[in-house]
Amino acid sequence: MSTQDLVPSPVGPVDVEQAEAALVERYPRLVRIAYLVLPPTMGRNRRVLTAHALAQRALPRRRVPGPAVPEPRRAEDAVDPGYAYVRGEVLRQALVAGLPLRRLAVPRRAQLPPLLPQVWGLRLFPRAGGADELALDQLLSRLSGPARAAYVLRGLERQGDAEVLRVLAAAGAPDPKAALAELAALEDEAPDLPEPAPPAPAPRGGERPERVAGQAGPGRAPAAPGPAAAPGPPLAPAAPPAGPRLSGASLLESAEFDPCTLQARPGDLLRRRQHGRAVLVGVVALLVCGALLGLPGDGWGRNGAAAPSYARNPAAEAALDPAKVKRVAAAVWPGAVRRDFSVWPARGELAGDAPLLRRALAVWARPGGAVESSATPGTPVGPPMGPPQLLFAGRVDAARVVLFHDGLRIVRYAEPVEGSAGAALDFARTDGAEGPEAAAVVVTRAAGNVRYLTAPWVTGTSVRDLLMPGKEPWTLGRDGRGVTDAVPSPALAKECARWNTLQVADGSGGRLLGDLGELLPARLLWGPPGRPVDATGREARESWSRTACQLTTVLGQGVRSVRSWRFARQTLPEGAGRAAWVCTRAETWRGTGTRVLAQFLPPGRKAPAALAARAQDAPACGVREPRVLAGALWQAPGGGWYVLAAGGPDVASVEVKGGVAARAEGPVLAAKAAAGARAELSATLEDGRRMPALR
Repeated sequence: MSTQDLVPSPVGPVDVEQAEAALVERYPRLVRIAYLVLPPTMGRNRRVLTAHALAQRALPRRRVPGPAVPEPRRAEDAVDPGYAYVRGEVLRQALVAGLPLRRLAVPRRAQLPPLLPQVWGLRLFPRAGGADELALDQLLSRLSGPARAAYVLRGLERQGDAEVLRVLAAAGAPDPKAALAELAALEDEAPDLPEPAPPAPAPRGGERPERVAGQAGPGRAPAAPGPAAAPGPPLAPAAPPAGPRLSGASLLESAEFDPCTLQARPGDLLRRRQHGRAVLVGVVALLVCGALLGLPGDGWGRNGAAAPSYARNPAAEAALDPAKVKRVAAAVWPGAVRRDFSVWPARGELAGDAPLLRRALAVWARPGGAVESSATPGTPVGPPMGPPQLLFAGRVDAARVVLFHDGLRIVRYAEPVEGSAGAALDFARTDGAEGPEAAAVVVTRAAGNVRYLTAPWVTGTSVRDLLMPGKEPWTLGRDGRGVTDAVPSPALAKECARWNTLQVADGSGGRLLGDLGELLPARLLWGPPGRPVDATGREARESWSRTACQLTTVLGQGVRSVRSWRFARQTLPEGAGRAAWVCTRAETWRGTGTRVLAQFLPPGRKAPAALAARAQDAPACGVREPRVLAGALWQAPGGGWYVLAAGGPDVASVEVKGGVAARAEGPVLAAKAAAGARAELSATLEDGRRMPALR
């Protein structure tokens, strides 16, 4: 066995949905694998619960990327990538769970009893088997964790030795070859054990190629494309492993080792009764202690919902003193060099309420357990470095609201007017905000509505529904403090029936701001990278009316601005009309986490856009990389299927390979295809460089 044989088979790319489908479809087998690999010394009840927990934790949190350079396909690689990934995760966690706990080492999650699932008052265990199953269970108890995993892969998964070594290496086994050697040594001690069935041949098409996009109905837009599969020769059956096996798959698949078909028995009833009494006494003691600790001052006292004070420090004490809060006069901003939050005047009828400001500063520095706190991604939530600037303090709806700015963040504190519960603290990053980005801040959200506090230089506010490009915006009223009337927010809506945006006038034109569930509304732009303008023109409104509902994919992500750009137009086959391709890029305040969407706009002004491709943290369609290439599978009104692709203006040719092979000069391509075809797109730029499709 060479070193190359121990390199894990490339698994990926694997989407979360693909892994979930494999986990749900093969859940009983994954739980059985975990149950067999876990050490029998754990006891059958804990092995059952742990096996279910390991299988349920195998789902990835995000998309699993594939290798940069795909390796040659092997016969053993004909396994669904989603199932291969979750099976590897189950094996990895099961091997960790079998490691002994050490006194000075921090235990890993798999080594601890599972939090979920939990069954109280009952002990669960599989049905009892016969003498053969009992002998096999005793045999497994003599093996190490990697050897048990190798035994299960060979007997239950029907894998050859080469694939067993690769799967064990990917699962983190310290010495896969030693595991096979341990099996061989045990086989010499028990030569009478039955041999297994030979490994099943690799299914043809097990490695499902990704298609360009989901199928769409006649005249409808396509779904998003996935990564294409490289064409290759038919998969050959996997060669049977060398040498006899310890046991057949029939014993491993028996009810003795089925943790999904269980029997239930009660636990220790006398001990449970004693523990119940002890817990009841402890709860009563905690309630009495809590009541005594809360007597000296409850409600909105000196520090309100703030946690206990930390070590005293002169700088920290100055930051918590309401008398030292910075207040900007109303006459400062007209003569200021920049228009940002640093020149906002202190407004609101409660700007002089020292007890309110003291509570807000104390909760900011030390939020207690009852405070509902939130922060946009990438925003630090620590206390202020010094006395912050006061932007607003007043009563809005049924809450007292305080807005601070410390140069890096906007901090919003809110407490109910009536009662002493429900304090909220929100953080939003604002470094570098200037002009339109500092034109409005969300003051309250209630009953599906939102109110804004506008900048002092805003001369007018109105509401524009992005889904109705031909309708003129209607005026949004403001009070003397700069707080707008309530307007329905799309971030709080369950359906995309309308998408209200805030349009502000500042003396130099109209600005369009969209509420994405954060303190600062995102600026909506239109145009190519490097030359965007506010999305208030007719062309921008018509395009945004068909793509606005895709903004739900970036809610709560700390988005600073969203820019949309029509990078290509394409004449559709069979005289179906003329379509457009739009690239939407959402930039964040933290610089990372950028999301890029390529969307296909079929003919017709009212047809919604279809998502053709998406990417996270990709430079495409941005200032660094203004180019983009996307494709989709489209069905013409006449019933024919086509692969459509489009790139930016500097694309010299587009090529498609895989299930469809075609090439077109210029930035667009339309090739005849079969329903469900899958292919890989690439383009050649005018300078000769190759560019892959957005994915």
